[in-house]
Amino acid sequence: MEEELKCPVCGSLFREPIILPCSHNVCLPCARTIAVQTPETGPGAGPGAGAGSAACLDSESTAGGGGGDHADKLSLHSETDSGYGSYTPSLKSPNGVRVLPLVPAPPGAAAAPRGAGPASSSLTCPQCHRSASLDHRGLRGFQRNRLLEAIVQRYQQGRAAAAPAAKCQLCDRSPPEPAAVLCEQCEVLYCAACQLRCHPARGPFAKHRLAPPPAHPGAPGGGPDGGGGKGAGGGRKLPTCAEHDLENYSMYCVSCRSPVCYQCLEEGKHSKHDVKALGAMWKQHKAQLSQALNGVSDKAKEAKEFLVQLKNLLQQIQENGLDYEACLVAQCDALVDALTRQKAKLLTKVTKEREHKLKVVWDQINHCTLKLRQSTGLMEYCLEVIKENDPSGFLQISDALIKRVQVSQEQWVKGALEPKVSAEFDLTLDSEPLLQSIHQLDFIQMKCRVPPVPLLQLEKCCTRNNSVTLAWRMPPLSHNPVEGYILELDDGDGGQFREVYVGKETLCTIDGLHFNSTYNARVKAFNSSGIGPYSKTVILQTSDVAWFTFDPSSAHRDIVLSNDNQTATCNSYDDRVVLGTAAFSKGVHYWELHVDRYDNHPDPAFGIARINVVKDMMLGKDDKAWAMYVDNNRSWFMHCNSHTNRTEGGVSKGATVGVLLDLNKHNLTFYINGQQQGPPAFENIEGVFMPALSLNRNVQVTLHTGLEVPQSVKQPKLPNN
Repeated sequence: MEEELKCPVCGSLFREPIILPCSHNVCLPCARTIAVQTPETGPGAGPGAGAGSAACLDSESTAGGGGGDHADKLSLHSETDSGYGSYTPSLKSPNGVRVLPLVPAPPGAAAAPRGAGPASSSLTCPQCHRSASLDHRGLRGFQRNRLLEAIVQRYQQGRAAAAPAAKCQLCDRSPPEPAAVLCEQCEVLYCAACQLRCHPARGPFAKHRLAPPPAHPGAPGGGPDGGGGKGAGGGRKLPTCAEHDLENYSMYCVSCRSPVCYQCLEEGKHSKHDVKALGAMWKQHKAQLSQALNGVSDKAKEAKEFLVQLKNLLQQIQENGLDYEACLVAQCDALVDALTRQKAKLLTKVTKEREHKLKVVWDQINHCTLKLRQSTGLMEYCLEVIKENDPSGFLQISDALIKRVQVSQEQWVKGALEPKVSAEFDLTLDSEPLLQSIHQLDFIQMKCRVPPVPLLQLEKCCTRNNSVTLAWRMPPLSHNPVEGYILELDDGDGGQFREVYVGKETLCTIDGLHFNSTYNARVKAFNSSGIGPYSKTVILQTSDVAWFTFDPSSAHRDIVLSNDNQTATCNSYDDRVVLGTAAFSKGVHYWELHVDRYDNHPDPAFGIARINVVKDMMLGKDDKAWAMYVDNNRSWFMHCNSHTNRTEGGVSKGATVGVLLDLNKHNLTFYINGQQQGPPAFENIEGVFMPALSLNRNVQVTLHTGLEVPQSVKQPKLPNN
């Protein structure tokens, strides 16, 4: 609350606060500081016309001072003779508001220069920067905010009572002694001993003013306002009118938004304004403020909960960050371990290849060495034989020896003196893809989760006839991707859920449901990580009765529809079929057809049919329709071109034919002008049926739907034998 009690100019607690026209507050001394005064000069003023001016901004403060108190005066010097003053703010308050420095009044400022007009003063709000002009009363024209002043006093008293006792600032003792006085000029707290030693009441210190320390609000002269003033208790003086000092405020001017006294009303200033009792308006505004505070309180509560949520989020982020770091280290360590294991496998392969090559070379060396030793021995022996001079002895062994040399030579076949293996290793490690993968190793999406629970938009969910429309959305601040949704619906009888829609849309309409049924629906989202949880289940009730029209899309091309597809006739003399837009598979349904035109005794047929009924002949002649066809005297039931149950009673212009389809009992009943035509025409019918009609150009009928099922019917006519 302390920020609300600080002046936007000086940054300290308010002192004598006044209310500006913009409803902001400012200290009265600060208002004197920031008020701007501009001399108004006439057209013929000389160069010195705007040299300077001084005016009293607060008539109360200058009344006794005779213009000597410069804090209530402001002198500005015009830069040119244009008559507009200017100033350069050089001081800055703790709240960042520029204020005009106090400068000594120039000589002769009290006397306006010759030719200068009256000075106009204005005050700019330091918060909203709106400018307000001062009238002849100066700053006293602004109302004193006594309520704020009282709150500041209570706040100072409470703070002073809660503050620890002030300590001496010059004590050598530890802890320091409690302060006894405060020197307002030195701004130093002294205990009794330090005051006698460091601040004697003589010499230059004799003129210093000593006051009780601020921690002693009850001491004489040590009140919160610095002058021993009264608290905010019951001794406070009632506020008086700013214009009539002897009158207390008793009324409130709604037009001016200010309290007034009776004398203000009598003088006529507020005579035509909307004036109400001060107490009543006080209670009314208190109630309004309390109501507004309730809203702010709710928002503050939400803000506190949000801060708790953010703090929990900080902790969660910290914990998740550590988890992710540990997970990353574990994944990288696993990669390093896998690389180490693969390295060992590759080294084993290299070792085996090296040992194989070495073994082949050593075997070849041993074999070649043995053959070389044998060949060398044979060569040496042959040389010794050649040295002998005995021809007969030489010839005895020469043939055998020549054969041995030839065999030895043949042992050195082609390739025998070539190495069987190469010194090169035919092993090439392709590490480029792995290095590229390592360089591309990055986070694609940390810990992708399944989508959250979708939120059903109940205000957009609705039913119409036997169709339902559902809408949903993902919760705000949901960062998990959604690839699609799965909408499920039960069978309208409390059965199992089944999928009725899979896709990316968030709005879906399901048609062809049962009338007068209660359906449960739910939706869930999915992405590559899996399927999210189900939403809340929404309950939807289809219409009790069916509203439908003739279907132009499935009607025979000779059928002519009008009256918003509720009236049908035909261009052909042959019977043509038209179906309704509704399909029934459950429940009890009733509709009527009014005969608008009936010429030349045609045979229109009324009934039900499947979607694939033949449409270029009378209804009921195939196995896809169940109908009653009627002329002007009697009626017949017909299915698969079989005529049954002839009943007296035909139709004419103005007649009404009713069709009652009871799929709970699986039968079909017809009425003409409210009279049931025999027993139920057809029984044991099951499946999906649509209202149907066949007629030619001599007949025109109008469809009436949304009708309640007849509760009582007339005694049915018995068929003729």
